Amino acid sequence: MPPGRRGANVANVFLPISKVLPKPRPPAPAPPTPPLLCALLISRGVPVMASKVIPWYKRNRGSQVKSDLAYQYSTKRVVSEQTTQSSKSSSKSTRQVQAAATEAMAEPEYTIPVFRQRTSEETGETEEYQRVSTKLEKGLAVIQEELQRMRISTKAQVDSLAIEKEVKEKMYRKVDLLEEIPRMPDFIVALRPHTVWEKMPVKLFCTVLGTPMPIVKWYKGGVPVDPLSAPGKYKIESKYGVHSLIISRCVVSDTADYSAVATNTHGTAASAATVTVRRASGGGWSSQIGIVPRLSGSHFSKLEVSLVHCFPVTFGVEGESASLLCSLVAVPDLPNLPPTIEWYRDDKLLQPGPLVDMSVGGSVARLVLPHLAKDDEGLYTIRVFTKDGTSEHCAYLFVSDATPPVAGAPGAPMSVKAYDINSEYILVAWKPPNTVDEAAITGYFVDRCEGGSDSWVQCNDAPVKVCKYPVHSLKPGHSYRFRVRAVNSAGVSRASRPSHVVTALDAAESAKLEVIKRQGKYHVVTRNHELEGVASAPGQPVATRNTKSSVFVQWEAPRHGQQDLMGYYIDGRMVGSKDWFACNHKPFKLNRFVVHGLTPGETYVFRVQAVNVFGLSEESQESGPIAVEPALGGGFECATPSSPYGISLLNCDGSSMTVSWSSPKRCGGSKVIAYYVDRRDVDSLVWKEVNVNGIMDRVCTVDNLTEGTFYEFKVQAANLAGVGLPSAPSLAMKCDAWTMEQPGPAYDLTFSEVRSHSLVLVWKAPVYTGASAVSGYFVDMAKKGSCEFVALNESAISQRYMQVSGLEEGEWYVFRVRTVNAHGIGRASLVTEAVCARPPPGTKEILTGVDEETGDIFLSLEASDISQTSAFVWSKNYKPIGDCPRVTVTTKGRTSRLSFMNPDKDDLGRYSVLVTDTDGVSASHTLTEDALNSMLELSHAIRNPIVPLKHGLNYEVLEKGHVRFWVQAIKLSPAVTYRFVVNDKELTSGEGHKISHDVSTGVIQMIVDNFTRDSEGTYTVQIHDGKAKAQSSLVLVGDVFLAVLKEAEFQRREYVRKQGAHFSEYLTFTVNEDCTVMLTCKVANVKKETTFHWYKEDEEMVPETPPNVMSGACALPIPLFSRKDQAVYKAVIGDERGKDTSTYDISGQVFDDIINAIARIAGDSASELVLQCTPEGIRLQCYMNYYTEEMKTVWKHKESKIVSSEKMRIGGTAEMAWMQICDPSDKEKGLYTIEISDGVKTHARTFDLSGQAYTDAYEEYLRLKAAAFAEKNRGRVLGGLPDVVTIMEDKSLSLTCTVWGEPTPEVTWFKNEQEVASNEHTRITFDGGKFSSLVINQVTPEDSGKYSINVRNKYGGEFVEITVSVYRHGEQIPEFKLGQTKMATPAVIPPSKTPTPAPSKTQTPALSMKSPTPASTPKSPTPAPKSITPAPKSPTPAPKSPTPGLKSPTPAPKSPTPTPKSPGFKSPTPFGKSPTPTPKSPTPTPTPKSPTPSVKSPTPPRFMKSPTPPRK
Repeated sequence: MPPGRRGANVANVFLPISKVLPKPRPPAPAPPTPPLLCALLISRGVPVMASKVIPWYKRNRGSQVKSDLAYQYSTKRVVSEQTTQSSKSSSKSTRQVQAAATEAMAEPEYTIPVFRQRTSEETGETEEYQRVSTKLEKGLAVIQEELQRMRISTKAQVDSLAIEKEVKEKMYRKVDLLEEIPRMPDFIVALRPHTVWEKMPVKLFCTVLGTPMPIVKWYKGGVPVDPLSAPGKYKIESKYGVHSLIISRCVVSDTADYSAVATNTHGTAASAATVTVRRASGGGWSSQIGIVPRLSGSHFSKLEVSLVHCFPVTFGVEGESASLLCSLVAVPDLPNLPPTIEWYRDDKLLQPGPLVDMSVGGSVARLVLPHLAKDDEGLYTIRVFTKDGTSEHCAYLFVSDATPPVAGAPGAPMSVKAYDINSEYILVAWKPPNTVDEAAITGYFVDRCEGGSDSWVQCNDAPVKVCKYPVHSLKPGHSYRFRVRAVNSAGVSRASRPSHVVTALDAAESAKLEVIKRQGKYHVVTRNHELEGVASAPGQPVATRNTKSSVFVQWEAPRHGQQDLMGYYIDGRMVGSKDWFACNHKPFKLNRFVVHGLTPGETYVFRVQAVNVFGLSEESQESGPIAVEPALGGGFECATPSSPYGISLLNCDGSSMTVSWSSPKRCGGSKVIAYYVDRRDVDSLVWKEVNVNGIMDRVCTVDNLTEGTFYEFKVQAANLAGVGLPSAPSLAMKCDAWTMEQPGPAYDLTFSEVRSHSLVLVWKAPVYTGASAVSGYFVDMAKKGSCEFVALNESAISQRYMQVSGLEEGEWYVFRVRTVNAHGIGRASLVTEAVCARPPPGTKEILTGVDEETGDIFLSLEASDISQTSAFVWSKNYKPIGDCPRVTVTTKGRTSRLSFMNPDKDDLGRYSVLVTDTDGVSASHTLTEDALNSMLELSHAIRNPIVPLKHGLNYEVLEKGHVRFWVQAIKLSPAVTYRFVVNDKELTSGEGHKISHDVSTGVIQMIVDNFTRDSEGTYTVQIHDGKAKAQSSLVLVGDVFLAVLKEAEFQRREYVRKQGAHFSEYLTFTVNEDCTVMLTCKVANVKKETTFHWYKEDEEMVPETPPNVMSGACALPIPLFSRKDQAVYKAVIGDERGKDTSTYDISGQVFDDIINAIARIAGDSASELVLQCTPEGIRLQCYMNYYTEEMKTVWKHKESKIVSSEKMRIGGTAEMAWMQICDPSDKEKGLYTIEISDGVKTHARTFDLSGQAYTDAYEEYLRLKAAAFAEKNRGRVLGGLPDVVTIMEDKSLSLTCTVWGEPTPEVTWFKNEQEVASNEHTRITFDGGKFSSLVINQVTPEDSGKYSINVRNKYGGEFVEITVSVYRHGEQIPEFKLGQTKMATPAVIPPSKTPTPAPSKTQTPALSMKSPTPASTPKSPTPAPKSITPAPKSPTPAPKSPTPGLKSPTPAPKSPTPTPKSPGFKSPTPFGKSPTPTPKSPTPTPTPKSPTPSVKSPTPPRFMKSPTPPRK
């Protein structure tokens, strides 16, 4: 940076010329005189010239800063250097001195600064400041007098020099008049090209010689420059042969070729140069695309208005709202007189209305669009009228389509307008929407709404394809609004924004269109038929860089259809993606466009479509790919840096002061390369430069100061573009030596890693340490606007950073740091600027990892935002790393990586990275020992590569007994090599071994065909894949080898077995729902000749259903499974190819599993407990699908387990389980439970035997007990009588039987229901109370008939009928009918209340007819006995019995689980189908030999046998 950085500035104090010229660098400009001092000086009669405010169009621009680097020094410095070098020539010296004097006499410019009140906090003492102020007032008068004297003296010297010059020129002319030769104009110094930034001045100058003196005219692009056409814009000067054109406040439109044409009587000469005006980033819309709103009129303003913060490029969505804001600074600020502001969309002035709201107030200009539509998209410009002219800012507003009502539907049309109003039709026109990924638009629907109504009516039945439609059938004199909807194959779009009230058709529109009437309807046609159809595709777009998030796109207009174009749609696509996105949503009229909202660093391509009344053209060719990066020299990237700030005093020794400052918030596009410090004492208005050469550090020691004097400092930053604006002057600082024992303030407080609830504050150690070393720091925090600071740490911290947590998201905070040493707490640092607890958008954190190629351990950060001049600054424990041999830093694009060379424990700590020239993009990561060790292991694995194995060497026994050894790698390349080694001997693929690999799966395998005892040993596979290696071994010795060998031999046998019919699944068991156990198996490879046999304990079993081997499955049912079914079962299948055997041992655990399976089904099917009374006691019964005593069944009484005994009997049948209480008493009352366990679950059923249930049951038990006693002792015929007797006449018939009863029964014989009396022909005997006989001597046919015997006592009795048939001599003996039995069947006679020894004749037939259970048919001659006393009604219906009248307490198996209607009693004699008891039944079956049948068993015999012994 050249030392004279401010050569263009003009001094405010006129010094003698002898002091001005030799100075290598002009002094800094004096500050403006404060208003109060100006008033004071004026009141005292002192002229204050520096306070004069000159309008911008009257200012002398001869000393302004030049834009290019070659001409950045001031005019005054150039003149000074020329004057020094030309002292040898008196004529030249006179001209230069005169020019310098004239320059020095120019009245300096001065702008009144904003008043800033001083505080005494930093200066120390208020009294000292007042003393200095008093001294200043006295000194100002002296200074002004001196200035006036110097001005008068200088003017006298200049006048004298001018007169002397004029005299000399006249003398020379007189002497050389005859020798002077006429010359045509000649440019000694030609024009040079200039490149400047917008709003900067530029000066074009040239030197012309000629005789006579030429006249110079200036031209811009061939058009003469007229200063009067734009007052204050141009200034033309001509002094001493130097001609200049000054252009003030350049704008982009000033870019042109400028020329100076010199003319005299002898000829003409010209010199030309190009002036290029560039614009800062973000504001290039109007210059790049050429939209410059015209002035709407003259608006004079007396306010100085500046735009501070202006709205950026904005993105909105249809239906939402958008606000565009600009912050203003107006001087003076008059609330009742706001600045005059105009808003423009594109080049059209906006007016307030329902869709646009404008306001100015509170130093803010606001434009609100409450209901966005695509009609609102465009370039918005705010124009502020100021005292010096106008100030403008513009940015684009993008409005995207809202979500369509149907997926895939197009966007809404826009710009709906109504033209050509007449009594017959109104012409409606609109612009089509952009279609990117949606289907093509097939037409449009036009809707109308009559004024004062909200109902819309569709005007056209079928979609129209052009973007114009004549709406007819309207009411004359009525007003209408119109809207349009687009249609494609997916559906109908949202409606457009309604049009305004219809307006007249303009001439241009009527010249192109014509509405004709065809078949009663109006149609739109074009008068120029060449315009029909869509436009051709535009030319291939060319994209160039613009900013870090935008690209400038240009294209050629289409060859056909240019005259009728509505505009263009631009689409973009990220390279590598197939999805296009719309860059604009409203047709753009120009053929150049700036695409905003792009991702920095990404690469895009673009295409363009033209739009006319007929729709969208074909897409243009795609542009070349372009990366989104800032353009070189564009925008702020090449501007000067902003001003530094935060100047603070760090140390003072009485003759020097050390100050520091903070970096500029914006570097301007290139990094700051130097800082320049100025200082002044408060008694003087003159700023003095501290350093001529720039310094890089932000700490500067200013020497040669006067002790006790107050000083102010300001700092400027410089980059490649030049020196930026100076900072605001610091607070007044007194130059007093610091002798306190406490340390000075910390400085350079910066923020890092700002998040929603935390941030990191970093600072630098104080320069002045006091009487002892710094021992720590205290950090204080306060909310913005508050003076109440809170200490964040109770004890001092030694490190120079602190992570502050517990912040409120969105809240603003300020901080300060206090330094501590052994003598106490020193001065506090300057308070930081306010910081908001909110992370920057897109904030990312540091990632750790290991490079897959090099194995380097690294920390990486991808910045969410970056500029061209951004740099990644890495720190460890918040100390910049810099050049360190332990780490390397690489940056690519938005990602920076910190790699460790040889990491160890010394590298542990907290690493942070800060991205400069961003909005605080930063992050940190703490590297711990565990994380480092994990990454070191991974790094070692990468640097020492191995083939990663997914599975080590393993074996698998295949069919035929082959053994497969295999290993699987995660990834293999086609160049992999490997080998198998067995017992130190390499094997190759050949006979007995097959070695192969598969790259896709990473499997390497070896198959051993014949695995024998010689195969025992160690197996190893070695793999080489590039540089990576791997080895895996498998040891097969001892028991492990024997297990593999056994498996291999088994598989060989299995292979042989499966060559014939064999079992594919061996025997196993299942249990059906009816608890039938099924032994099942599956067979394979069978044919019709294949046989199948079942065996139990080697004894063949023949099931009722032969096995069907062709079905593939065979089963053996085992019904009523019990312990007797324990055995070894075997199934054999075979044919001529061989046989196969499957055995199944049902015992032990297998038997228990079957019982548990049966119990599971039985438990699920178990009914509730049913009460059953018997003569022996009270029985509780539980019906289920199947019951066997092997099931784990437990009976409980009041939670106590019941053990089977004489009192409590436990038993069951195949259909139920029961528990009987013999001779019950009150002790047996209570809750009874049966629990059936299936090994997993317990199934429980309960019955509460107490209360009325017990009373009723006990009464029923007593009744049954009495009935059983009567049944036991009644009279009965035990046997001996036949059923039918056939005898020849004259023979003797003897009917003898045995009778029994207690007491001894009475016996009566009957013939044909008439009592038989004993006589000679018929003799009746009854011997010993046991044997009764009826003897008929010499029977005759009259003796044929029906005889019967009636035996009874007081408990009852029975009778037996015998049919006697007497045939004559010579007759054929009659045969018995089929189904008749030879023995007579007794019929039971119930006891009567008054036993009768012999029934009367009238009673006998009655007894026979009233027999409760007579024989139903001859086929069943044995009627079933019935209980004497009928049983109470049973709640559980008994199943039907094939034998009517036969009743049994055992229910039929067809209904194993009756459903009782309510708990109660069960009939003591329920019907039964199968009365045969189980052989395991605990109740024995009475034998017929016993004269007294047993009544102990509650289960009746399964077959009713006659009590009469068989006849011999």
